Amino acid sequence: MSDTNGPRALLKRIRVWLVVFIVCLVLSGATAFPLVTELRLVDGALDSWAAPLADTFPGLAEWITRVRTGIEGADAQAPYLLYGTDWLAFAHLVIAVAFYGPYRDPVRNIWVIEFGMIACVGIIPLALICGPVRGIPFWWSVIDMSFGVVGILPLLAVRRLIKRLEALPTAPPLTPTASRTSPA
Repeated sequence: MSDTNGPRALLKRIRVWLVVFIVCLVLSGATAFPLVTELRLVDGALDSWAAPLADTFPGLAEWITRVRTGIEGADAQAPYLLYGTDWLAFAHLVIAVAFYGPYRDPVRNIWVIEFGMIACVGIIPLALICGPVRGIPFWWSVIDMSFGVVGILPLLAVRRLIKRLEALPTAPPLTPTASRTSPA
């Protein structure tokens, strides 16, 4: 019978949560590259197979059409504006790479988890301040804020697990190189 609270079990749970978080960050970033195509697909879907959704939430359909028109216009007349979303995507990918540190050595790199938690909390004031300044509907800002709320949940779980791992009298070897460099 395995110990579900032992160091290896805790490390495995930490790593599973981190992989999920990293994959979500990468997917979120990757979707910022093809905005024009994505908006065409979403707008088309709301006109066809997702029409019941558009009928239920007419503001959503109007907003998607408005954003599609704006992004297509920017792409046609000033494509350099979309370069900003390329950097947004890149930032997501870079941040995802940073979480490899806690994957390798969670106790030593707990600060990355805490940094991620701070970033998740920071989404809320950003959306509340910048949303109205940019003419974003409040309900869309709520969707944006939900990314911070949803994002912080796995990070809270990981931080709690790391603290439990740290409190154990013996920690497992975290990498094959760590076990080879240990004094005999």
